Amino acid sequence: MKGEWISVAAEDGRAFAAYTSAPPKGSGPGLLVCHDVSGIGADMLALADLMAEEGYTVLMPDLLGRPDPRAELACIEAAGRALRQCPSFKGRVGIVGFGIGGRLAVTGAAACGADCAVSYYGEGIDSAIESIGKEGVATVLHFAEKDSLVPAEAIARISQRKDVELYVYRDVERGFASKDSPAYRKSAADMAYTRTLALLRKVLGPHFDLSALWERHRACEFELRDADATMRTMVEEPYVNHIPTMTGGFGQTDLHRFYKEHFIPKSPKDMRNIPVSRTVGADRVVNEGVLCFTHDVEIDWMLPGIPPTGRYVEVPIVGIITFRGDKLAHEHIYWDQASVLVQIGLLDPAGLPVAGIETAKKVLDPSRPSNALLTRRNALPHRARRKARPYR
Repeated sequence: MKGEWISVAAEDGRAFAAYTSAPPKGSGPGLLVCHDVSGIGADMLALADLMAEEGYTVLMPDLLGRPDPRAELACIEAAGRALRQCPSFKGRVGIVGFGIGGRLAVTGAAACGADCAVSYYGEGIDSAIESIGKEGVATVLHFAEKDSLVPAEAIARISQRKDVELYVYRDVERGFASKDSPAYRKSAADMAYTRTLALLRKVLGPHFDLSALWERHRACEFELRDADATMRTMVEEPYVNHIPTMTGGFGQTDLHRFYKEHFIPKSPKDMRNIPVSRTVGADRVVNEGVLCFTHDVEIDWMLPGIPPTGRYVEVPIVGIITFRGDKLAHEHIYWDQASVLVQIGLLDPAGLPVAGIETAKKVLDPSRPSNALLTRRNALPHRARRKARPYR
């Protein structure tokens, strides 16, 4: 836990506790977080700290025990005032809620002066449809397909609204975004989080140049070749996963060792990347390129256990790089391992649906012929098509 608890006075004379967390940079826009019926547990505290890392001054009021909706709204209004009095607050305000808190995020947005609102599986939101987007509040709504507490008719009605973004996550139940819920589903939670952050960045900021941050990280890897400098560009618990070989590391210690012992010293000196495309989102960069190198060193992360062959390789490569605030959080790196193995002479492509350097050439020049493998397959004898020939 990185924040602190404070006491907030409500208009009914009853004080309530609130958890606050400040951004590492010292100041940032405000974000109210409203918990669900289970209250403020470890998962909600972790979320508050996570949003602070994203650059927000976070205040999460303890709303349990409020007897009626009027008292709840009074607390949200008081929480909004308290948020603006936080030393680290600077800018505009947003509100995010889960379950009952999801309904409060919608109904209380205007009361606390929020400029945007995000609701996760808002319980009772069907009775508050007229409050959605009130007074021009930009709104994103996340619903679970299998949520018995949110009628499908209500979702259908809301979907007709042109002033809100509505997302329904298939084959999940309410609670899919909460790690302490048995219904937690990481893939849906991650997608919803990115969509939430996209709204917050658009309306509130802060804005980070993710493309420049990625280039700074790559420079530490391939130009400075400095593991310590590389780790300073990353969050406290980052990870890297090279998907085809499952190499990388999780956490500062493990990943630092990987960079220092297996990645930086085991990458060919002539390794370079030809840029093909780059897409920048709210919290990630998708980078497509062609990786070129001479296999003159044992490349632990790409070809572990394979001695240098001296062969030249070009292979398409895609990285999905996710950021938290201005620090890199994790990388998913994909490439065609079969193409690499063909090019270094470890895989005979005859009779197999694989190709060598041609895959890279076609990425750089899409007009090159397509369907060569289909032509070759049709030319193979029937027996060769049924059973792949082993390579020796």
